[in-house]
Amino acid sequence: MCGPSLFEHANDQLARLCRCARIDPELATQLLSELLGSGGSRPLSERPAWPSNVADDHAPVEFSVAFGRREYPTVRMLGEAVATCPGRASNLAAATTLLSRWASRLGRSMARFDRVQDLFVTDDPQGLFGMWHSIIFRNSGQPELKVYFNPEIRGTGRAADLVAEALCRLGLSRSWQMVLDHAVRPGELGRGDRLAFFALDLGDGPRARVKLYIAHDGAEARDVVRAADAVDGIAAAECVEFCDIVGGGAGPFDGRPLVGSYTFFEGAEAPVGYSLYVPVRSYVEDDAEARDRVAAALDRYGFDPAELDEVIRAVARRPLGAGVGLLTHASLRLGSPYPGVTVYLSTEAYGAAPPRRQQVGAPACERDRQPAVAWSDFRGA
Repeated sequence: MCGPSLFEHANDQLARLCRCARIDPELATQLLSELLGSGGSRPLSERPAWPSNVADDHAPVEFSVAFGRREYPTVRMLGEAVATCPGRASNLAAATTLLSRWASRLGRSMARFDRVQDLFVTDDPQGLFGMWHSIIFRNSGQPELKVYFNPEIRGTGRAADLVAEALCRLGLSRSWQMVLDHAVRPGELGRGDRLAFFALDLGDGPRARVKLYIAHDGAEARDVVRAADAVDGIAAAECVEFCDIVGGGAGPFDGRPLVGSYTFFEGAEAPVGYSLYVPVRSYVEDDAEARDRVAAALDRYGFDPAELDEVIRAVARRPLGAGVGLLTHASLRLGSPYPGVTVYLSTEAYGAAPPRRQQVGAPACERDRQPAVAWSDFRGA
């Protein structure tokens, strides 16, 4: 027997997550099937057809759950469309086609995408990915659709120019200087500080977001406080406490980088929100420790850690102490439009990294590349 397929494995997790958030999983199942395409039928005993960078095990899908006040949690599915004959150019073409299909189905305008797509869509894509999508499922209303562009798709040397031009076309021309002044450490643009994602909500409403993500290699908590200070009306210093709770200290974070993102509304030059993403899996021994840290962060911001345990039960197929990487990131959302905490979860479709205590002696960068342990090794545990 070949065992479950990628779709069967991921859909079981997604349906359980939707039920945690009181969401009907029927549409989510349909969209997951379309995202995975023909690759969804591949058994997990076979390696993925394309080594996607969405997840550590190269699965092309990741889930997250966002906790916010006065609302049920929301479920997000992030994914990369993989063409029947995978490759950088063919995957990018498949992603564009899928995005158009989803926008039509969900009634989302492609107008803003059309204004910037020539910057980020090319016949010769470079970098770690071409285009990613996310679908956000809420307890009420239609799902929200978001596209992630790769600023380095024409090479790292052109990333800054692409982002500056995209912001200009969306009525945010003065925002680029703000990013340089606050989020980029002196002399680190394209080095320690990388433009990781440029993202758009599809739609033309006044609260449709533009988001810019910056990855900070080797950063300290004070660096993201400086970045968050660009947003009026938020307590930027909370980033220090969040780093301490989730990341285990104030840094420097020499494993996977801290990532910060700005949220803009089109036409408003100043950012309205800032989010900090801490890659908890790089700074704990195992997922039991990661769970405790994320639970502490949720408790700090007024959320019930029992909801985290429900979410973990929806996706986990092994004891938390048996590996590291099920809980990948935790993020703190400050400002508009949805303040709160988000937890990011690997499907672990193709395996889990062993606990870090079994990786003693290897540098952090090498530990993060340890071979995966197949999730089937934990059956019956």
